[in-house]
Amino acid sequence: MIQIQQIKVSIHEEQTTALRKKIVKLLRISDSDLINIEIRKKSIDARKKPELYYVYTVYVEVAKKLSVSKFKNNNISEVHPKSYRIPDAFSEGEIKRPVIIGFGPAGLFAAYLLALCNTNPIILERGKQVELRKEDVQKFWETGVLDTKSNVQFGEGGAGTFSDGKLNTVVKDKFGRNRFVLETFVKFGANPDILSSFKPHIGTDVLEKVVSNMRNEILRLGGEIRFETCVTDFEIKENHLTGLWLNGEEYLAVSDVILAIGHSARDTFETLHKRNVPMLAKDFAVGFRVEHPQSFINVHQYGVDLEELPVAPYKLATNLENGRGVYSFCMCPGGYVVNASSEGHRLVVNGMSYSDRGSKNANSAIVVSVGEKEFDKSNPLSGIEYQRKIEEKAYEIGQGKIPQQLLKDFVLGQNSTEYGHFTSETRGETVFARVDQILSPELNESFIQGMKNFDQKISGYYMEDAIISGVESRTSSPVRISRNDDFMSDIKGLYPCGEGAGYAGGITSAAMDGLKCAEKLMEKYK
Repeated sequence: MIQIQQIKVSIHEEQTTALRKKIVKLLRISDSDLINIEIRKKSIDARKKPELYYVYTVYVEVAKKLSVSKFKNNNISEVHPKSYRIPDAFSEGEIKRPVIIGFGPAGLFAAYLLALCNTNPIILERGKQVELRKEDVQKFWETGVLDTKSNVQFGEGGAGTFSDGKLNTVVKDKFGRNRFVLETFVKFGANPDILSSFKPHIGTDVLEKVVSNMRNEILRLGGEIRFETCVTDFEIKENHLTGLWLNGEEYLAVSDVILAIGHSARDTFETLHKRNVPMLAKDFAVGFRVEHPQSFINVHQYGVDLEELPVAPYKLATNLENGRGVYSFCMCPGGYVVNASSEGHRLVVNGMSYSDRGSKNANSAIVVSVGEKEFDKSNPLSGIEYQRKIEEKAYEIGQGKIPQQLLKDFVLGQNSTEYGHFTSETRGETVFARVDQILSPELNESFIQGMKNFDQKISGYYMEDAIISGVESRTSSPVRISRNDDFMSDIKGLYPCGEGAGYAGGITSAAMDGLKCAEKLMEKYK
């Protein structure tokens, strides 16, 4: 297999034809000798905007043997793609039936792999299946009536289901897990474009269907999924996990449990701490959702605003003199700011996009790093208490609605009375309020300085009528549950997994961690 990188094709050309011509020319072969082209990566080069190019990395099959060394071109090489190897299936009764707590990306992929290997896993999910969960979330956005067991954070698919569905990750994996996750999403209904996109995304509307299809396959393979089943206690004997209490009344004996509870299962973290499961408080980041017109972002990133181009994303980061880091997080092109609350009288926001990314606004969390200045890290649960404190403040100032403030008013410390030259795109009711009163003065100053620094990278980003919504507090888990090289806690039989346990940071990395935990669990029986 031959790999060719850095093939540039103008956005104004017919892509398939132009790409084929360039490959034939680079390899000095006839068109008839080119058997197959597989696009492995596709991105946009806007360095000479408004002159724009798609840039491709491709795998190529040709009819005759070629020696890549003769080309004297570092962008042409021979590759031997490594596919993910699914472990050998078990025979009936060869492995004790594993249990998975949580059915977000980590739990979903752990369950899928275990089901493929004939282990008949049991999945326990406190929320509802995605179709019913969607109804509860929509009702909450329309009425403000929150179901604390079925919401943006809890339920089949996890918090990522009501997000942009971004699938890019910085996690490197030589075993092909990343590719396997993307291929699995495609197998169950995602657009095949995610296999080649530089920044792949599914969108919440498509992700709902993919998750549902994966659930049905897990059931077909012998898995058991129990929705509306919350693990309320853990039985630990002689440092081994031996049982779970479900909904406070049902006992389930267990041998191996993958703990994929997500970053918002605060009651479960408290129970684990009470049962002396080793864990640590960790740094994370808090801040606000910031909206700009998507057309403004498009023009800056591309030099033009063309309908045929994908809506433009951005990624920003800066380090301040006070030691704080400020960065964009979960940027949603063509997205919506959503009320993502999961506890009564506490309010948190997130960003979400549908597959078409059709909203007129871009939004991103602009967040500031927090740690020992904000909470006592000697207490593993202190980060959770800090989150709750600022979420209570956000709920209070917005009276249960998403509190919003224009940037100029945030800086001046005054209430906004109307939007500027564009309006907000949200899911959930909003109200103008003093968002600047949620965080500490130091964090506010860091946020403002970060916005000013970002203006040097995206001219006009420090826009007076940029819309700020609060509070963004669930950027990552405030807890890390300790595990060893076998991915097991000091409590034998317990496998802390995914974003909630502190080992992932998004849909793809959580899914990959779910695969790793399932692999380690099965290795024990091999």
